[in-house]
Amino acid sequence: MTDAPRPAGATPTLEDVARAAGVSRATVSRVVNGVRNVDPAIQEAVRQAVSVTGYAPNRAARSLVTRRTETIALVVSGAGVEADADEGSFTAQVFADPFFGRVVTGVVNYLRPRGMHPVLMFAETSRARDEVVSYLRQGSADGALIVSTHARDPLPGLVTDAGLPAVLYARPGRPSRISYVDLDHREGARMAAAHLAARGCRQVATISGPLDLPAGQERLDGFLDAMARRGQSDVPVAEGVFTQESGEAAMERLLAGHPGLDGVFAANDLMAVGACHVLREHGRRVPEDVAVIGFDDSSAASACRPPLTTVRQPVEDMAAEMCRLLLDRPAAPDRPATSVIFEPLLVVRHSA
Repeated sequence: MTDAPRPAGATPTLEDVARAAGVSRATVSRVVNGVRNVDPAIQEAVRQAVSVTGYAPNRAARSLVTRRTETIALVVSGAGVEADADEGSFTAQVFADPFFGRVVTGVVNYLRPRGMHPVLMFAETSRARDEVVSYLRQGSADGALIVSTHARDPLPGLVTDAGLPAVLYARPGRPSRISYVDLDHREGARMAAAHLAARGCRQVATISGPLDLPAGQERLDGFLDAMARRGQSDVPVAEGVFTQESGEAAMERLLAGHPGLDGVFAANDLMAVGACHVLREHGRRVPEDVAVIGFDDSSAASACRPPLTTVRQPVEDMAAEMCRLLLDRPAAPDRPATSVIFEPLLVVRHSA
């Protein structure tokens, strides 16, 4: 590799990289634009030359060649919030939930080494959903990663009907021709039931997630089925909405109706944290008097006192898989929708 001098302050060009790497300008262009049939040694020489010269590709020019923007829309979508005054509360709820931070981490960690970046968008109203579809139609992003918070969310269907590339986090609540990643929620709930039973809990209750969401229903069904197989077929259920406040309210209802309970499975960590707060307020020790298990293994689980035993959902890995599915589509645009299901893991800490 040669390091040819250039005028101070001049913007590095492809020619500068080519001279430094000892290859042609056309070869540099092929490497920079991601053409795959280039000798690995030459690719490495070009990458080193790019580093030495400080060359930065012109994204606008590159997009004309690759027909890609190197940008992915990360869309947090919901349904039922149609008043502008409520839009702020939707975004506040999203940022308060550590789950969404883990999704962003997984997406960024996958895209950044590939020179790509996410654009965060919210689609909680019909107007916002139209804006997302328009943004994608205009080619402003290479596709969408959709995290939906509502079973009746129409966005996945709107995107697929428009023929736009997209991948969904979690199985869609209504039939849709969209690829998705998800977790074996039933198995995770069965793990929680088995752990409570192994601790000797005989009066178990559960705080479910929203039952109009597939994940909420599957976690409940898996838990109830596993407890029934262990001789506990009449398990009290209180529904929550995956927030700490809803977990507190559900725990109050459960204690009022079943003061002797000795084990609780909450369908996410935030609700489990809420349950622990209420139990302490009622003088119940966790786990000595009541064992508590959450779901997700979010930052809330380790911050809780005592730290939560929980079912781990590998959110970062699942978000990265969403990116892979989306970026693989241009190589096979006619590929049918597919799904990738991840396995849960029980993480035992001090709450159960």
